[in-house]
Amino acid sequence: MSDNEFGNRANIIRLNGVRIAPRKLRVLVDMIRHMDVQEAITVLQYSERRAGVPLAKLLESGVANIRESIPDWNIDDLVVASAWVNEGPTMRRFRPRARGMASRIRKRTSQVTVELRPAED
Repeated sequence: MSDNEFGNRANIIRLNGVRIAPRKLRVLVDMIRHMDVQEAITVLQYSERRAGVPLAKLLESGVANIRESIPDWNIDDLVVASAWVNEGPTMRRFRPRARGMASRIRKRTSQVTVELRPAED
């Protein structure tokens, strides 16, 4: 398939509202940037970090979307061209403390964006 049939554009996939702090997700996202998609999925599935599971599902979803929209495209040629993590809305909870006080707990969420492109030969 030629570059024109792919539209010479990236397939951008997003995952919003992940209940994992952006700081923890960025470690894995930095690791998979510029990797082949299949290799990145394997790395994420065998990662010991909890953030690996939603990121692997996100990449699998992106591959499935490309396979659906362009059936004769070779999936092995896809590369994670760029990926980044932004901070989502923060949920605030309160924890009771001594002497009738309370302290704030911030439950951070993340927004992950991944750009898949065909590999440049």
